[in-house]
Amino acid sequence: MSKLSDLKCRKAETRDRLYKLADGGGLQLWVKPNGSKLWCLAYRHNGKQKLLSLGVYPIVTLAAARDARDDARRILSLGSDPSQVKRQRKAAKAKAAANTFNILADEYVAKKRRDGRDPKTLEKIKWILTYARPIIGEFPITDIGAPGCDTGQP
Repeated sequence: MSKLSDLKCRKAETRDRLYKLADGGGLQLWVKPNGSKLWCLAYRHNGKQKLLSLGVYPIVTLAAARDARDDARRILSLGSDPSQVKRQRKAAKAKAAANTFNILADEYVAKKRRDGRDPKTLEKIKWILTYARPIIGEFPITDIGAPGCDTGQP
């Protein structure tokens, strides 16, 4: 089986039905009738045929799709299901995104208000937060460290 080239991927024309171009190792480029192209990986786990979506071509390049295939094969060799690992990573990323500095800062102010803090104290807290929000407000809290401790980046 011949491996795909970037030129073959680019030149793949639409047909009236979905068709697949194989690269080897289970990596396939699905060419859909609407003209979209999707990278998929066919693999077996625990005796069952499975399919893993790797992304849309050309956003995911041939080289990136091959790297993703190799990563999935490594996960398989460790006895795990790449689809399950992908779902877990996506869930962890969503959970981290839900805990941004802005969200936690709002919760902190609300808690202090419920605890009966003086309005002047609440104003001071809000004032301090107005300086931090534009810089680190959208960052997940797990990505924020003390400046200069690691990379110096928020």
